[in-house]
Amino acid sequence: MKRILLTVEYDGTAYCGWQRQINGLSVQQVLEENLSLACREAVTVTGASRTDAGVHAAGQALHFDTVSSIPPEKYPFVLNTMLPPDIRVQTGREVPHDFHARFLTSGKQYTYRILNRRHASALLRLNHVHVPVPLDVARMQEAISSLLGRHDFAAFQAAGGTAKTTVRTVRSACLAQDGDRLTLTVEGDAFLYNMVRIIAGTLIEIGLGKRGTDAFEKAYATLDRLALGVTAPPHGLELTRVDYPELAFTDPARLRWHEE
Repeated sequence: MKRILLTVEYDGTAYCGWQRQINGLSVQQVLEENLSLACREAVTVTGASRTDAGVHAAGQALHFDTVSSIPPEKYPFVLNTMLPPDIRVQTGREVPHDFHARFLTSGKQYTYRILNRRHASALLRLNHVHVPVPLDVARMQEAISSLLGRHDFAAFQAAGGTAKTTVRTVRSACLAQDGDRLTLTVEGDAFLYNMVRIIAGTLIEIGLGKRGTDAFEKAYATLDRLALGVTAPPHGLELTRVDYPELAFTDPARLRWHEE
């Protein structure tokens, strides 16, 4: 029995999210069905992040166990001939039997994309959120600096979150502008349910002048969800990267498991 780690890219438009559900087709289901065919045995995968319906991924990580003789580095070649075109496996490697794609992460990076112009785009409609009213990007960039560091992000969690603690560390956060496109990039040790979409929704309201540039600081002080903006739509969000400490690949038993 071998444990395999895959890095997967997907367009989440057609799926009900990462996790298997009874009321729709998930990315996990598609991968498990095709892996089971490729490995000729029932395969269950465990993902690093349970992305919501409509959310995309450039670097989702997952592990699974198999007795298949397929070389780990060949899984992208095998699976990409079977998978639909909106899911692609990019890398494969063997990892220790006690490696865990979800509980051993050291950090994640998310990207949120905004198109800020009067008319929407036919080409960018699936991965950019359209804001037709001009945004004050300077105000948004001023506000974003207060996200950095270790804080209690309780106000940044949508209803339904199950995290045992709401304290998180944001290592980097930036808002880049390229013409009428804005790209928010946030990297941290872990994220609460809908945390990045709430950050994006709040920044949009700051850019529209509906909230002050101190909105995030007020949220830390009050821990009140109402201190922040709406949860931005899912299709602007991408799970860009999942990071692991080197020990996860050599001696996972020395690491402490955690759960977002």
